[in-house]
Amino acid sequence: MKLNELFYMRDDVVQISRELLGKVLVTRFGNKITSGIITETEAYKGIIDKASHAYNNRRTSRTEIMYRKGGTAYIYLCYGVHSLFNVVTNKENIPHAVLIRSIVPEKGIKVMLDRRGVKAAGKKTFSGPGSVSQSLGIHYSDTGASLTGNKIWIEDAGNHIAPWQIKVSRRIGVDYAGKDALLPYRFFIDTV
Repeated sequence: MKLNELFYMRDDVVQISRELLGKVLVTRFGNKITSGIITETEAYKGIIDKASHAYNNRRTSRTEIMYRKGGTAYIYLCYGVHSLFNVVTNKENIPHAVLIRSIVPEKGIKVMLDRRGVKAAGKKTFSGPGSVSQSLGIHYSDTGASLTGNKIWIEDAGNHIAPWQIKVSRRIGVDYAGKDALLPYRFFIDTV
């Protein structure tokens, strides 16, 4: 069942980030449907979080998507190479987001491998936010897409993740954020 707008509109981005584990990220581009079970996320708490692109109420043409209502895709280009997929949460003008960092492939695995340019999946094939987007065909030009539409969406497939299965750590690659880099906003599971 596709997650509805109410799931994304809640105000606790950290809780939403944790709850996205085990959900299924699905894309449909042309006649190709691909999907993967979300196994790693990171929460970003908007204007009060120095690791967030919207810290201190920063509003640019790129970050403006983060100020839309929850259930919007925020996808940006990293290092001029990787499209990174984020889920916007909360109400309009509260720029919270969850970065999807890793998946376990589910549907369309051959298509996903072709997009990654590999013949077989290895341990890291679908790990890392750039790899997630590439394998699912998500491009930064898709930023602003509704996650309740038919291009990119997230489903609850009934995968139950027990609290003891969830590991928590600091986020990756945000050392510039000072003490905010130490916040326990990264969630991951080893297996689904």
